[in-house]
Amino acid sequence: MGVHLDGSWGGGVSRLEVIEGPTGRRRRTKAERARIAAESLVPGVSVADVARRHGTTRWQVYDWRKKLRTGQLVVPESLAALPMFAELVVEGSAGEAPPAPSGVEVEIVVGDVVIRAGSGADEGQLTRAIRAARAATS
Repeated sequence: MGVHLDGSWGGGVSRLEVIEGPTGRRRRTKAERARIAAESLVPGVSVADVARRHGTTRWQVYDWRKKLRTGQLVVPESLAALPMFAELVVEGSAGEAPPAPSGVEVEIVVGDVVIRAGSGADEGQLTRAIRAARAATS
């Protein structure tokens, strides 16, 4: 929808256009900002990718990282307690392992939860699935 003013009333505005839709502004809790900043600190992760995934700008992420370092933002205990990497456990020899279902390339076991992913699995999806599995088993 557009609203136009032509300035014929003698004002200084010759045209005003109102555009509906998302403004890009979103209120986030301190915990959300800290979690996003911490996610961007994982080795090999791109700040731009993290920003895009969470619908923010990389400049905001950089600002939140700075606040995280200076103590203005604090990572929630539940997230801080999680290890950065999952432990790899190999049981038996490769010949003894049952074949994975068709299309499954990775199988991640967290407690009693098994996460199976194909080649199209996105890193963000896997990260959220692992966090959800950890939360469910703790």
